[in-house]
Amino acid sequence: MITRIREVRKAKGLTLEQVGALCVPPTTAQTIGRLETGTRTVSVNWLNRIAKALGVASSELVALPGQNVVPVAALLGPEGARAPTRPLSLAPPAPADAMVGVQVSGSIGDYRSGDEIWCRRIMPEEFSSVLNRDLLLPRHAGRFLFGRLIGREDDRLHILPLGSGTRQQVISDPPWGAVAVQLVRRL
Repeated sequence: MITRIREVRKAKGLTLEQVGALCVPPTTAQTIGRLETGTRTVSVNWLNRIAKALGVASSELVALPGQNVVPVAALLGPEGARAPTRPLSLAPPAPADAMVGVQVSGSIGDYRSGDEIWCRRIMPEEFSSVLNRDLLLPRHAGRFLFGRLIGREDDRLHILPLGSGTRQQVISDPPWGAVAVQLVRRL
């Protein structure tokens, strides 16, 4: 099996040590390195553990025959654009379980009209882990609130809606939420 563990890890800006520490239970940088290079067999269990540590779906860590990928032509950083030192590729975004989408119909905050925001559904016990992230929350009568989670007190969430001049809103005891995990933007 050909994995994309290294590409995803580097795209997230994480070291081998950091990924090893994020695994449950934690593991060593050497083990992650061996799984990346294929010197150690990647089991489904390992794939799931690493995917959870990286915050992606397990399917994003596997390169499948016939899977569409986009070759990386350049790496862009503060020093400008440069050619990669080895072949790299990008996998197109793939939906995972418990995903919901938000389509931006008019520019607001950091989002532009036409953007697609992919969100991962989470349960109330996970709200504390997504502080300072954009969150979609259900409201009464089929309405929603989308904004930055800026605080939590017991069962109350403090949300700062997008846009200038907006006021903080407090929502009590939402049954679920969805945290923004990926932005798809056409240029």
